[in-house]
Amino acid sequence: MEFVGFPKISRFSREVIISEKIDGTNGQIYIVSDEDVLGHASMDTKQAIAYDSLNYFMFAGSRTQYITTENDNHGFAKWVKENAIELFKLGPGRHFGEWWGQGIQRNYGLKEKRFSLFNVIRWNVDMFYHFKINPWEKGDQKSPRPEFVFPPSCCDTIPIITTGILGEIDIYNILENLKVFGSYAAPYFMKPEGIVIYHVAGNVSFKKTIEKDDEPKSKGETNVK
Repeated sequence: MEFVGFPKISRFSREVIISEKIDGTNGQIYIVSDEDVLGHASMDTKQAIAYDSLNYFMFAGSRTQYITTENDNHGFAKWVKENAIELFKLGPGRHFGEWWGQGIQRNYGLKEKRFSLFNVIRWNVDMFYHFKINPWEKGDQKSPRPEFVFPPSCCDTIPIITTGILGEIDIYNILENLKVFGSYAAPYFMKPEGIVIYHVAGNVSFKKTIEKDDEPKSKGETNVK
């Protein structure tokens, strides 16, 4: 029987990245080689949005399932298909983000829909060099020095509000400023939803909303008093 040890506990007082929580719908772009797809019976190539010359499939997904242009989620699969050539620049892997704007949740006063990537450490140049380059310079040089690649021109990243040590940041002040001055993602939109607090060392995210923060959104969330 395989031994399973207790996982390492991350220190609380470590860096966090606080970004705006956008009220849209979850989107996923999955880029995977044809060998990996054919090796999994649960994956149907008929659901693939695109296929490139390097033998990689591209799938589009919502929060719970892969989607197609026939079974879409607010036009996300259609958008992925139309921008597939550019989106292949994301590279292999799962790329999560928020699909938001016109006709989705708060709308944000937009006349178009946008896709904003969640992984700001990978796709924000300042975050990339802060968190990726520093360990390499400190002696962790087993792998090649990482180089930043800008995200595809058809999408952006979620707005970063601030970074710092958890416990030293006034989260309530950040929420109040967001409430008073409006959205970072869509300037002049005065009903933003809230923030996401990403704990880098623990690799875990927490959300805090301006309204109804004490109410669970789904059955998977509970309020323990």
